Amino acid sequence: SPPARRRGRTSSSMIDFSRNHFALFGLPERLAIDAPALDAAYRRLQAEVHPDRHAADADAERRVALQSSARLNEAYGALKTPLTRAQYLLALHAVDAIDERDTSLDLDFLERQLARREAADAANAAADVDALDALHAEALAEVRALEATLARDLDRDGADFAAARPRVRELAFLVRLADSLDAMIAAHD
Repeated sequence: SPPARRRGRTSSSMIDFSRNHFALFGLPERLAIDAPALDAAYRRLQAEVHPDRHAADADAERRVALQSSARLNEAYGALKTPLTRAQYLLALHAVDAIDERDTSLDLDFLERQLARREAADAANAAADVDALDALHAEALAEVRALEATLARDLDRDGADFAAARPRVRELAFLVRLADSLDAMIAAHD
């Protein structure tokens, strides 16, 4: 018979695989979430299901703990950043935010990003870290503004998730650009 401290833990500590990521962490289905609450829920749940905690359990229980831990990591990864959270929200509403067959973006948006990319390449070639910093700050400001717009659009009652798809695609583009600029800056440190 297992020790008293372990009795009943398996059924209460494993996660419900039928719940979506937001429900898993006890959060509302919104783009604007309480990030510290997500982090705290993740740590609490991961402490309950971590495979090391179930090392002395039967094989089946250890497998469920491993699956539960993997599911928590997947859910946390999907909700951790506004971009992945927006993509997940759209997916919950049957909208594929990043369809590989559709690479279209707004022409004005693309022209602005092409100009920014050319300026970044020139600044990088000249090792002009100040210019790269300025471009990075601009890109991050545009990311934050787009995140705020998406939160306003997606978090309201009757949100049109399909209509938000182009903005989520733009956000993905901007996040990649900001990451690229960050890497350029780091290369000159």
